[in-house]
Amino acid sequence: MNIGLIGAGAIAHFLLEEINGKQQHNLRITSVFVKDKKKNSLLEQDFGMALYTDFDAFLHSGIDIVVEAATIEAVKTLLPVAIKKKDAVIISVGALAEEELLAELNNLANEYDKRIYLPSGAIGGLELLQNAHALGTMREVSLTTRKPAASLTEEKIEEAKVIFEGNAADAIKQYPKNMNVSIVLALASVGFDQTNVKLVADPQIDQNIHHIEVIGDFGEAAFTIKNNPLPGNPKTSYLAAMSILGTLQRMGEKLIIGR
Repeated sequence: MNIGLIGAGAIAHFLLEEINGKQQHNLRITSVFVKDKKKNSLLEQDFGMALYTDFDAFLHSGIDIVVEAATIEAVKTLLPVAIKKKDAVIISVGALAEEELLAELNNLANEYDKRIYLPSGAIGGLELLQNAHALGTMREVSLTTRKPAASLTEEKIEEAKVIFEGNAADAIKQYPKNMNVSIVLALASVGFDQTNVKLVADPQIDQNIHHIEVIGDFGEAAFTIKNNPLPGNPKTSYLAAMSILGTLQRMGEKLIIGR
């Protein structure tokens, strides 16, 4: 499968190293869309693919799927164009908190018979949520995210402090770079307005910690994920990067687990 990658940041570098650098079976990043070709020129030499600054040329470069590994803005501006021609993987799911964009992408995917994949990102357990909500009987979904205080606030604090409490829709509006988890959680279950979110700045931790609780007719479930940062970039979750790679690897499998 030939992959077209949007972006050249930390996650993009991770994917290039793991897929092209280690020659992943049946996967190859052949095209990368960037804003500044000169700035990223070494990528062509290091990973044997082509850089593009023209999006239409990028889409027509022989790729089978588009992987967005850039920003919320990239999803808003580029994915409505991309999904008319290619299946797509989206990691900046915070963009989908805008219900008009979510509806537009859904409609385009149906019209052009394409698929949109949303990796689980920095959490897991999404199959459980989707299955438990299959009959619409999920009653409560809550997320408590604890992050190192310095990543959330410039205020010097000595103890953990709740800096946001509300629903997923408001969480992503106030913390667009920190709450993608709440959006994918909401999409997998009861929706933006019904997903309860608490964000805690904690000066005593060096990991991002996500605790999820769900209640429904199926019973109850709770799970906690403690994320290490991506090596070389403390602002990016290692698991979030891995989730894109795992999503791509599973696309070609014949034995499908948990879907």
